[in-house]
Parts: sequence; structure tokens; C-alpha cells
Amino acid sequence: MIAKFEEELPLYSLSSSDAARQSELLSYIAKITEGETDMKSRSKIGGKNEGCFNKITVVGAGDLGIACVLAVAAKGVADKVILLDLSEGAAKGGTMDLEIFALPNVEISRDFSASADSKVVVVTVNSLGNAQTYLDVIQSNVDLFKGIIPAISHYSQNAVLLVASHPVEVMTYVTWKLSAFPKSRVIGVGANLDSERFQYILTNLLKAEVLAKDAWVIGEQGEDKVSSWTSYNLAANQTEGMAARNSRQKVANRAMEVLKGKGQRSWSVGLSVADLTDSILKDRRKVHSISTLAKGCCNINSEVFLSLPCILGTKGVLEMAKLEEDPLVQEKLQSSAGSIHDLQQQLKL
Repeated sequence: MIAKFEEELPLYSLSSSDAARQSELLSYIAKITEGETDMKSRSKIGGKNEGCFNKITVVGAGDLGIACVLAVAAKGVADKVILLDLSEGAAKGGTMDLEIFALPNVEISRDFSASADSKVVVVTVNSLGNAQTYLDVIQSNVDLFKGIIPAISHYSQNAVLLVASHPVEVMTYVTWKLSAFPKSRVIGVGANLDSERFQYILTNLLKAEVLAKDAWVIGEQGEDKVSSWTSYNLAANQTEGMAARNSRQKVANRAMEVLKGKGQRSWSVGLSVADLTDSILKDRRKVHSISTLAKGCCNINSEVFLSLPCILGTKGVLEMAKLEEDPLVQEKLQSSAGSIHDLQQQLKL
């Protein structure tokens, strides 16, 4: 998990000047929690924003946050997109460019109240700071979230919270605890991107379209992810069924090898976020592999979030799709759950 974090770290960075920006951000959050900021839209709490039915807020104006805004705007799923830039001082980099080349229905704000009545809130911020260890980095994220999540939850009490911060399994858990939202309305981007790629590879590169519709990448992001199936009609005859299973697994292994060569960049994660918000806002009831509370699945007894195929709608997770029973897959999920739970126990929430 540590090696994975270090390898993928640039994807979720706040900016090129991480330490300075982190200091600014923590300072601003402190003022928020002390009630010192100018909440210009207090009267909007609990009310409706005129002319804004489907509203999305993206928290964090780093590369990933801006990528999410652009992807959501391009997909046209929202009537209003708020980019919440929590850094102090003048607009910089991509945020300044967004202000210069104004996009319809996109607004940049530094005030939490601008997010009021959002249907979906996407959290992309990540603390890098000067932490020396992996645990210190995550604890720094937790401290950051302590100021952000309660404020966001206060202004959008019926929102679905979609976490893209890193590591997504742990930070989705932290978001769930800090928001006190029901588990159905706190999800992580999880393996949605990997699953879509996996299905594309099966269908278009390996010509296994029949297999693709029930194929998913699940578990923990990174090297520990695993392929699985929600339903597959194996032959009734045991011998034929075993042959069919082995054949399917060979194709899946080939697809996973191809998948390993595909990196994840901000814009690709942004497209995945737009895909998820589309399913939520339009109540598509489409199945996605997203980070959800895995307790009770595959004999997991701890409160951890793992990517599992779930049906998404306006209320978040409507139902978890049933996975085909596979002892090896269950073993890997239980192993991931154990390591994540041990890490969470060391955090100070």
C-alpha cells in the first residue's frame, strides 16, 4: 500500500507548491471552524438556489479538481458546477484560467456557503505537507478533512459525497465518519475507471463481449485490485463448467495485464467522476465499481470501504450487486480489508 501511494502520489497533489498551499489551506480551514469567514450566503442554508436544480460542488482546485469540473461541464450533467478553492490569496494557475475563459454554469468560490444544496459534492483535496511517513500523510489528510467535511455536510445535508482523495478507501471511510451521513450517500471513486477500462479491453481488444458485461475490477486501488464477476452462466455439466471458468479466467488475466499498462491521470479520473455524477443525478440505476462500506460482504466484519459493484441513483448506493462466489477473490478482499482496518485504527479522528 505504501509503495502504491508513493507511485500514484502526483495524481492527487494540490499544486506544485504543496507545502505553502497546505499551510494556507489549514489556516483557512481554522478560520472556517472558528466562524471567522464571511458567509455571504447564510440565508441560503436549507433553501433552494434559484434556477439551480442539479448542482455539483467540487472541493479542491488542484489539477484533479479542475479536471473534474471540466469533465462534468463537458458531459452537461449539472445545471451549476461550483469549484470550491480553499486556498487564500489571488487565483492561481488553472483556477485563474477558468476565471479568464469563463465556462457556462461554472462558478469559482472560496466560501463554503456557495456549495449549499448541492446534489453531489466531489472531494479532491489532498494534503502533502511535510509529513515524513505514510501514516503522517494520511493523518494530515484526516486533519484537513475535519474542517472540510462537516462544513460541506452542513450546507448540503442531502448530498451524495463522492471522494476522489487519496488513498480513496481510507478517505471515504473518514468522510463517512465525519459527515455522519448514511453509508449509501458516501462513496469513493474506487475502481470505476479500472472497471470501465477492463470491460472495454474485454469487448474491443479481446472480443469477449459476453464476458465483459458482468466483469468488474474490485477491492483496493492499486496492485491489490482483483477481477470478479457479478453473474455468469457456466455450463450445467461440472466438467464443462470448470473448462468454461478456466477459459474465462485466462481472458480476464490477459485483460488485467493490458490494464496494468494504463496509468491514471487527472483528466481520466475526472471523466470517471463525471460518469458517476451522471448516474447519480439522472438516477440511471447503473452498476459501477465504487468504494462502499464492505462490512457484511465476503465475511468482512470491519468498517472498511472497498470497491464493489453497486447500483447508483439519486440517493447514492441503491443496492450492492451480488458477486459470484470465488474463494480466491474473497481471500484477497479480506486481506485488503484487514490491512486497511489496521491502518484506520492508527488514525486520530
